[in-house]
Amino acid sequence: MAYEKLFAEFPEVTTEQWEAAIEKDLKGADYNKKLVWKTIEGFDVKPYYRAVDLQGLEYLQSNPDEKPFVRGHQANGNNWEIRMDIDTDDLVAQNRIALECLERGVNSVGFNTKNVQTEDDLKTLLDGIYPQYIRINFLKSGNFLNLLQLFVSYCKNNGIDCKEVKGSINFDSYCYALKHGKFWGSNEENMDEAAQIMKYAIENLPLFKTITINGNIFSNAGSNISQELGFSLAMANEYLYFMTERGIKAEDCVQRMMLSFATGSTYFMEIAKIRASRLLWTNIAEQYSKDEKASRLFVHCEDTKYNKTVFDAYVNMLRTTTETMSAVVGGADSIAVMPFDIAFKPSDEFSRRIAVNQQILLKEESYLDKIIDPSAGSYYIETLTNNIAEKAWELFKEVEKQGGYAQALRNNFVQQKIKDTEALRAKDVARRKTVIVGTNQYPNITEKEVRIEKDCQCNCCSEEGKEFDTLPFKRAAEPFEQLRIKVINSDKKPKVFNLLYGNLAMRNARQGFSTNFFGVAGYDIVSKPTDDIVAGCQDALKENPDIVVLCSSDEQYPEFVKAALPVLKGKVKHIIVAGNPEDALKEEFNAMGVTDYINVRTNALDSLTKYNNDLIG
Repeated sequence: MAYEKLFAEFPEVTTEQWEAAIEKDLKGADYNKKLVWKTIEGFDVKPYYRAVDLQGLEYLQSNPDEKPFVRGHQANGNNWEIRMDIDTDDLVAQNRIALECLERGVNSVGFNTKNVQTEDDLKTLLDGIYPQYIRINFLKSGNFLNLLQLFVSYCKNNGIDCKEVKGSINFDSYCYALKHGKFWGSNEENMDEAAQIMKYAIENLPLFKTITINGNIFSNAGSNISQELGFSLAMANEYLYFMTERGIKAEDCVQRMMLSFATGSTYFMEIAKIRASRLLWTNIAEQYSKDEKASRLFVHCEDTKYNKTVFDAYVNMLRTTTETMSAVVGGADSIAVMPFDIAFKPSDEFSRRIAVNQQILLKEESYLDKIIDPSAGSYYIETLTNNIAEKAWELFKEVEKQGGYAQALRNNFVQQKIKDTEALRAKDVARRKTVIVGTNQYPNITEKEVRIEKDCQCNCCSEEGKEFDTLPFKRAAEPFEQLRIKVINSDKKPKVFNLLYGNLAMRNARQGFSTNFFGVAGYDIVSKPTDDIVAGCQDALKENPDIVVLCSSDEQYPEFVKAALPVLKGKVKHIIVAGNPEDALKEEFNAMGVTDYINVRTNALDSLTKYNNDLIG
């Protein structure tokens, strides 16, 4: 039976025809400015892609579970581990939380082992938990080798076959170095310890992963996606080099390594990042071994901390949902969803339940675990995969030219690259070009209180003994949050009066802009329309505002300002026009007493900081 091509009766549309239709719709507007997205990674994203854009991409011919593993390691589905990391260091509380999460569908748990010193401590931590059936991940230990030895003893004493136990430890000396500005001892000593731990695991816990490449550290510091990928692979390559140098086969080493990414809010880019990581890792691994096992790097994903917020915190649930979907579609082997409140307080039963349910819904109700590499063949995602891979590979090669990853740290190469990127991202947040819903745009102005129970997120504040720079661990929302917290804690809350006049559509649009603008800082806001300018100004003065914002159309501002300023001047500290009049009009308005202008080009952070300092001190 012959199969006909679907839609064969429709004529093919050429790229030239598409472009002609687009140019017609643009009506003379600049194509590149309107439709081409210039990413912070350094490449342009076109408004559409076609099959011709994928020519020359050899990896497209591979199937799932085949080199270079862009399409993942599974041939029969997309099943991933649902993981929950527990943030408390109380052993009894961790056990209770872990059992609670396991009942809800979690099959991988991250334990804080800071206080695990004896086998009895492990017994307390793991009471009622069966390591042979779930993945056990040990975090924050001061001595991982001793911890593994205790764990092996615990398993043997409880009749558990160590060869069946899956898990990981979060040993990552390079992550420690970036947080503290120095190595623990020396890099060579760290690599000796890593090799000792790995050899112990090979003999006693063959399914345990003993090195975690914490690429999430870069995302949490504000890196772009290509930097997170490029530097993560440079770290992984450095570990692989030092482990093979110490007599461990490449394939044995890679089976005990885990790459941990942080997924952010650029949905398709994050999907492409995970796929690109497998492509590039295969290129690296093949330099050490032709054994396919060396190319099978386990990828874990968690949500980035960089975009999480204190205010309107429930929006974090939306962020983590799309971030988790990116990880799923990209083919992550393991995923941990961050409880929505973890940026400002320890997680609670509700926030953990929601975090677990997000993955359960994606797996059990959306059936995303049933489809292998759903993004395969997408012209857009395949092109992004290639673009990200190219940029990350360039960066990887730059690190190698520095003399390897450890030397790149000593040269502050890694740190400076990420600091430069974070500065650009922070600028876009300050100008609200990058929108953080509920924080720098669309604030919940009814939110009057906030409880912050966490101060430092990284525990690396000391400058003592630093040998090189650390990374700037902070969330993008923090500067705006600090503005609003200052207002909440102040005895005097600034008041804004939006006075609306003239054209209905324009005055309402500018009233909305002003409300959003000052609502971000938590100011009290009153809005009122008027047909009588003088009477409207008198009504405004009755509210005793610190700021009056005039909201109207550009055409009606000369009339509005001329009538309003004699009534307001000298009685209100700040008189603002919502909009961006021409320079000549600004000079005229300034002479009448207008003190400022707010519009889409205003640096909201700088402007609101100025008002906070003036009105609150």
